[in-house]
Amino acid sequence: MRYFIRSVKYFVQLMVILVIIIAVLIVAKIVPGDISKIFVNGYNSLWQIALLMAAFAAIYPRFGYIKREAVVPGSDEEVLPVLRKVMEAHGYVEEPQGKDGVRAFRKKSVGDKLTRLWEDRITVTRCATGFELEGIGRDVTRLVNALRDKT
Repeated sequence: MRYFIRSVKYFVQLMVILVIIIAVLIVAKIVPGDISKIFVNGYNSLWQIALLMAAFAAIYPRFGYIKREAVVPGSDEEVLPVLRKVMEAHGYVEEPQGKDGVRAFRKKSVGDKLTRLWEDRITVTRCATGFELEGIGRDVTRLVNALRDKT
């Protein structure tokens, strides 16, 4: 279900960006104001574009969200302060810990939340060699590298 929700959010984001770009082009008088004159296939192009954007939106969550392991040796008392410090330095605040021992962090900034379509949660699970982080790929990669550099 999470995958489907992410796909729908990404589809809406793509369509909003496309509408803004077309509106700017029309207001700047770069293209005519009539849709049938902007696109080769006229109004038929709209559903073709929407279909293409839906395909991108359906694929994106598969590649945009990852799970990676950060090797951080030490006991919980040693490494949890390092984790919290790195997460805070990258603009995350810790959510209340769940029953299963999984920690979750969310972005502090509303702007960051907006650009990530409120999919800003990074879940951190303790494993034998350190932590396993899951979330948006670019954020997880930055955090794993930061954790690696701190140890």
